Amino acid sequence: MHAILLLCLGLILSVSFLVVLAKKLKVAYPIFLVIAGLVVGFVPHLPSVRIDPNLVFLIILPPILFDAAQNTSWKALWKWRRIITVMALGYVFLTATAVAWVSYMLIPGFTLAEGFLLGAIISPPDAAAATAVLQFIKLPKGMIAILEGESLLNDATSLTLFRFALIAILSSNFVWQQAAFGFVGVTLSGIAIGLALGLLFYAIYRWLPTNSNLDIAFSLVLPYLVYLTAETLHSSGVLAVVSAGLFISYRNHFVLSHSSRLKSNAVWPSIVFILNAVMFFLIGLQLPEIISGIKDTTLFDAFKIALIITATVIVVRLISGLCSSWFTRFISRYITVAQSRPGWRNPTLVSWIGMRGVVSLASALSIPLLLSDGNAFPYRNLILFITFTVIIITLVVQGFTLPWVIKWIKPEYVTKEKTDEEQALEIELALFSSAINEIGAKYLSDLESNGLLNNRLELLKFKVELFNSPNADEKKKDNANKVIKRFKKVMIAIIEHERRVLHIFRKKDDFDDDVIRMIENRLDLEEERLQQEGE
Repeated sequence: MHAILLLCLGLILSVSFLVVLAKKLKVAYPIFLVIAGLVVGFVPHLPSVRIDPNLVFLIILPPILFDAAQNTSWKALWKWRRIITVMALGYVFLTATAVAWVSYMLIPGFTLAEGFLLGAIISPPDAAAATAVLQFIKLPKGMIAILEGESLLNDATSLTLFRFALIAILSSNFVWQQAAFGFVGVTLSGIAIGLALGLLFYAIYRWLPTNSNLDIAFSLVLPYLVYLTAETLHSSGVLAVVSAGLFISYRNHFVLSHSSRLKSNAVWPSIVFILNAVMFFLIGLQLPEIISGIKDTTLFDAFKIALIITATVIVVRLISGLCSSWFTRFISRYITVAQSRPGWRNPTLVSWIGMRGVVSLASALSIPLLLSDGNAFPYRNLILFITFTVIIITLVVQGFTLPWVIKWIKPEYVTKEKTDEEQALEIELALFSSAINEIGAKYLSDLESNGLLNNRLELLKFKVELFNSPNADEKKKDNANKVIKRFKKVMIAIIEHERRVLHIFRKKDDFDDDVIRMIENRLDLEEERLQQEGE
């Protein structure tokens, strides 16, 4: 028990230092961690590390999906629903089909069922890899929304396809019509289970006397409970978790307190970051064991096959993106679409952001060692090697080249799309103006006797005047930005000075630590608010 705990702590500490180094080198941490894992994996005398697929599906995947669903915009999902659906369903099916035929023609003795199994494994891009890489580059908001929406749903499609392909191999009695109806049933039941359990937890949040700590505890339990329930009922655990996460995220503003939201925003990103970072490092460590399992063919031939299939995966996604653009332009004559003329730039860039990751490797590792008749599962080691090669090449090559691809393609922004700054300014003006009117209408008598309230009103009026000035000309806009930046800098310095004064009270016996921590938390919240205003 102690050895396992020390191993976990050492792994988290090692990964954390590697992420610090990746930030210093300005490299997306998934890429750096995979490369580091590859290097460490070949260090002599180190014990081999094997990823347990159950660890990924039962422990890693539910919280990552739930957090992604919590941070997904309902409006963006609805606005880009057609292209997201096409990418999450159509791209996965097309990629799986293309990989099935190429592997069937390329590998002697490889069946189409085994080809579809391989295609299902390597068809879905990894959400965590794309998100981490995109932190270093600026893309149109619509494109980011499409990629986030696709990543929420494509795992469900690929894992369901993987399940049916595995049944076809194990049973040797497979009917495509039954599989199609089964796919629909698994999808609908997964969504229903997620919504049902999400509604149950919504009722707990709404009507039971919970506090912020209990709310966080319930949110940590929910994704695991939803996933296990759906999988036990032979449904889609991925879709169930996504549905529950989307439902709770839409309603949490009405049932959670500000304290619960602040603590949740602090807890969840850290948990998801640790899980993602550890898994990307472990991916790199798998190579020595995977190479040792290649026995049916030479390593050179296996690598050649893997390269051809990797090229197939990339090319099919690029072609699918261009075909989607052409079809969108055609169908816009008859129905209303979010963007009637997407062109070639944005679809090509979205298609290039197709890095594979941990879900693909976990799916490959979950292939059983033996068939139902006791014989070894055919080509299992080769499928593992191909999967690993696809992950490494798409993650490292596409991830490293993405900034240059963006500079070359120059993505187009939707003309009606407001920037984050414009949206924030418009909302802040509306809130400040509404607060001024509310104070004047209901608390006029308090203004005469309450100096604090009167000062607050004057501050709100000044902010409205200051934020309205950018609408006049560029000179006033620059002046307003200078005033805001200077105010932020001075106030953060003042807060730091207050912290130093607060530290003096720690040494005095008359003041309790819990009171000092309460005031310190208030200072931290004030600084966080200033940072958010600065952004």
